[in-house]
Amino acid sequence: MTEKHIVLEDIDPVMLYGAGNGHLQVIKSLYPKLRIIARGNVVKVLGDEEQMAQFEENLEVMRKHVLRFNSISDEDIVDIVKGQKTKEEAVKGVVVYSLTGRPIKGRSENQQRLIDEFEKNDMVFAVGPAGTGKTYLSIALAVKALKEKTAKRIILSRPAVEAGEKLGFLPGDMKDKIDPYLQPLYDALEDMLPATKLQDMMEKHVIQIAPLAFMRGRTLSDAVVILDEAQNTTPAQLRMFLTRMGWNTKMIITGDMTQIDLPKSQLSGLKEALRVLSGIEGIGVVELNKKDIVRHKLVTRIVNAYERFDEAHPYPLPKGRE
Repeated sequence: MTEKHIVLEDIDPVMLYGAGNGHLQVIKSLYPKLRIIARGNVVKVLGDEEQMAQFEENLEVMRKHVLRFNSISDEDIVDIVKGQKTKEEAVKGVVVYSLTGRPIKGRSENQQRLIDEFEKNDMVFAVGPAGTGKTYLSIALAVKALKEKTAKRIILSRPAVEAGEKLGFLPGDMKDKIDPYLQPLYDALEDMLPATKLQDMMEKHVIQIAPLAFMRGRTLSDAVVILDEAQNTTPAQLRMFLTRMGWNTKMIITGDMTQIDLPKSQLSGLKEALRVLSGIEGIGVVELNKKDIVRHKLVTRIVNAYERFDEAHPYPLPKGRE
């Protein structure tokens, strides 16, 4: 009797085995000549050598399915074993899938432009109002690159600037102090990666989240690097960040020029960078607008209301904000 041990890499095995090992029971029923024992991420198989070879091949297809879609159904398992195309594979233009199986893709013309510019360029600026999907879609592109092994790590950063209020001395260690600034990045990652896998990747520094100040002196290679809320960087900070770029690295810089939280006398580094770097080969710029807002319908109405207010009550902007 042949025996083999197969290690399931890059996925949470619970997703493949199913709740109460439901999927695993389906798999066992489809291979009656095999004895299949699953422990953690290791699958032990005993039995017919020919059927074992088929099982190993199909198990790898199932693993890739879970890696891509963050889910698998009994019907998918049956389709894979029978050599048929699974239903999810018919969906076009998807970047990645959320943990609930929801396809994440460009939902507007400009969002699709962001995806296209990322494919064509090593550096992309995505600028637009709140709710246009800049950060979420950028992180989806980074997760896709990690899953497809075109990047070895994801590095996410934000300037630690309060949105109007002063937070004072926060309790805890360094991680506790900076986490409130970086929570939007955690939220997006938690929507796309299983909790145990995300924790493991962060512990192994495959995914790194750090405030902008921690980037000085580093060379960022073999990575997708995202700087969020770049409108709150100073020119010196953003210049420092952009020159951290190493080999086989892509950068996405996102920002909203209507939400600058710097002191009124301070020039926004993002504003300056868009002027200085305009037209440079290898750098893409995508400007999103209120038509691209994918949050609650009230967000669009709020943006429109403030635009009307600003037009009716113009006031001089500080130097660098005009």
